[in-house]
Amino acid sequence: MRGSWVPKIASALLLLALSVPAPAAARTADRSTVPAADPAAAPADWTPPLSTRGRWIVDANGDRFKLRSGNWHGASGTWNGSGSADDDAAHHAGENSHRIPLGLDRAPMAEIVASFQEIGINSVRLPFSNEMIRDTRPVPADAVTANPGLEGKTPLQVYDTVVRALTDAGLAVILNNHTNTTRWCCGVDGNERWNASQSDGTWENDWLFMARRYRDNPRVVGADLYNEVRRSVWDDPNWGLGDGHDWFAASQRAGDRILTEANPHLLIIVEGINWTGLPVDGFPHGRPTLEPVRDLSHTLVDSGKLVYSAHFYGYTGPRHSGATGIGETSDPRYQDLTPAELVDVLNRQAFFVTGDMDRHYTAPVWISEFGVGGREETGAAPRAWFERFVDHLIRTDADFAYWPLVGRHENRRGNGWALLHWDAAGRRMAVHDGDDWRSDAWRRLVETPGRTGHVPPVTRWAMLSPDHGDFVASRRMRALPDWDPGARKTACPDGLRLAGLSHTGNRGLCTDAGAAALDDPGGGHEVVKDERHVVPGRDWASGHTKLQCADGQFLAGYSVRGAAVSAALCRKAAPGTLTAAGGRTVWFDRGDNRGTSPRGGDFARGHYKGQCADDEYAAGIAWTGRIGSSRTPDALYCRPLS
Repeated sequence: MRGSWVPKIASALLLLALSVPAPAAARTADRSTVPAADPAAAPADWTPPLSTRGRWIVDANGDRFKLRSGNWHGASGTWNGSGSADDDAAHHAGENSHRIPLGLDRAPMAEIVASFQEIGINSVRLPFSNEMIRDTRPVPADAVTANPGLEGKTPLQVYDTVVRALTDAGLAVILNNHTNTTRWCCGVDGNERWNASQSDGTWENDWLFMARRYRDNPRVVGADLYNEVRRSVWDDPNWGLGDGHDWFAASQRAGDRILTEANPHLLIIVEGINWTGLPVDGFPHGRPTLEPVRDLSHTLVDSGKLVYSAHFYGYTGPRHSGATGIGETSDPRYQDLTPAELVDVLNRQAFFVTGDMDRHYTAPVWISEFGVGGREETGAAPRAWFERFVDHLIRTDADFAYWPLVGRHENRRGNGWALLHWDAAGRRMAVHDGDDWRSDAWRRLVETPGRTGHVPPVTRWAMLSPDHGDFVASRRMRALPDWDPGARKTACPDGLRLAGLSHTGNRGLCTDAGAAALDDPGGGHEVVKDERHVVPGRDWASGHTKLQCADGQFLAGYSVRGAAVSAALCRKAAPGTLTAAGGRTVWFDRGDNRGTSPRGGDFARGHYKGQCADDEYAAGIAWTGRIGSSRTPDALYCRPLS
């Protein structure tokens, strides 16, 4: 967020009215696929595609790839929402991007890209708007005076050219759906949610279009699903309520669709919730960021593709909108916190996701926006905050993206936030020119050694949450007919097995601990709804109904109707991976039973849970239908891995 959030309803309604752009002429997106990057153009020291191992992003060789990124903004819009879009004064900081990445009127694209590399960038977050995708109006000639080859192109075609230039230089590109409409973010502006100015279906289909468009370019590595999800005039976004404002559900659905229908190689990047509530003293309000992830995390159909992200600016705060005047509260800003308080808040809001190992939510966190004013920023508080924040990025070896990379200057004066500025004559002003106080901090950030080299495979943990519908994270099961019509179904991602269940709440935990690949390569599964596989004389849950897998099978999912168990999903195991001898009953109907040091994290906070040990597999679920019971899971049958 780089602008104040205005909460009072009258002001918000006015802003909302001003935020609706004039209808564009009938437009149709160019559905062609953009050619792949030329791998010989600029050899890079990394091999796409990217994936994740625990808290680290790695390349195709398993080597750590740290996102040292910046934001090249403009294609998502710079118009403030009032006045003529042709008037520079109606654009943020007077910088009219003309619906394309900023600076192409002042410097050749090759010079801009080379400047990114010069200051230590290896990747670029490239914002776009949904409106830009369909905008067939050619960009004006004065928007590309330093790049005349772009004259007559649409914004999307310019975006294509920028992507190609960045990737040909060896840089990684992360596509960022920044806004619905092509205007400056962020406030009550019609861009508060992914579906604020459009339908969920339009948003998802636009993502499929963009993911397919660049799928032949291996250095396009990520899909940053939506920017700064926040409150609209009347409604808050939420994380897991199952309604039309549920950001968890929307991002889960879009991420799975991108991976299964468009491009399986992309990282799926999910930002936390940026703001809920009215920023008025005495009313509930705040910045949830990634805190909800601790209790409800994403499980994509492809393990190793999820990255979480968060934004931090000194003038905002954990409960401060960043506003001055209307919308300002008495809550502290991040720059008002002591160094110890700042570290505590940052870890609580975001960095715990990387700091906590072996949890269902453990993943890389990309700080995809942070920044501060440059030469003209004289305030002690924002300067100190920036130094402290950079210290924390270094301390945690975090992936990051500075906002913004490119800006304008005249006589070395201007907006000042960018690391690189060009004036009307094409003269560059850079962060390391000698008069920018941020230079030392930036150099420390990009040059301080972090983890490098090979990252070994890690144990994977994943949550199943059929709270409001199916939660089938298995590609194999998604391709098959409905195996329990009318029930809410779950399935662990391929390669993982069920390890834990909650007594109430319907949550499950999957893992590959102790056995990286149990699945029989030939497939095969069975849906069990009765006691057909319970061996006489081996009643492992007396008085209870037992849904048990056959020998040679393991539990990989389950289905529920309301709170009640409906069926067990049993998958055939590869020969020699399971043992049919022995077994123990893990009861969790009256308390937690997850062992002394359970891994995976609390996958159903506030509910009793049972979990097999890391060297076991779950082979059955027991429940009872006696009076007073809701037929919820009471016990797991855990058997040793071979």
